[in-house]
Amino acid sequence: MIGLIQRVSEAKVTVDEQVTGQIEQGIVLLLGVEKDDNEEKAKKLFERVLNYRIFSDENGKMNLNLKQVGGGLLVVSQFTLVAQTNKGNRPGFSQGASPQLGESLYNYFVELGKNSEINCETGRFGANMQVSLVNDGPVTFSLSV
Repeated sequence: MIGLIQRVSEAKVTVDEQVTGQIEQGIVLLLGVEKDDNEEKAKKLFERVLNYRIFSDENGKMNLNLKQVGGGLLVVSQFTLVAQTNKGNRPGFSQGASPQLGESLYNYFVELGKNSEINCETGRFGANMQVSLVNDGPVTFSLSV
């Protein structure tokens, strides 16, 4: 499971001109699911995202996590994150999860977020989404479990 996190001052996802998720300060998570992923990996990644210290403290150092700043989490499914890009001019997707597994683990991840103390918003799995964000920094990290 791969998560690309971006620290944002605001972000939203639109599907068919309808906003499906929107946050102010927080993290946009682009979530890629691989064929060998499971709920245990999803839970580990969720905990890492929640506790990853990418927000500045009073001294300007990245010492605070999402919970400590009261930020939101916007989860967007992104199957292209799991693409093999090491050779050729076309990405390969043989390591990607099936659509059924991908959606199941995406929904599980979102459920973890909705059942936590943070504001968790989402895109729509499998949809053509427009993601708008203001990357704060910019600060972007790739996390995997």
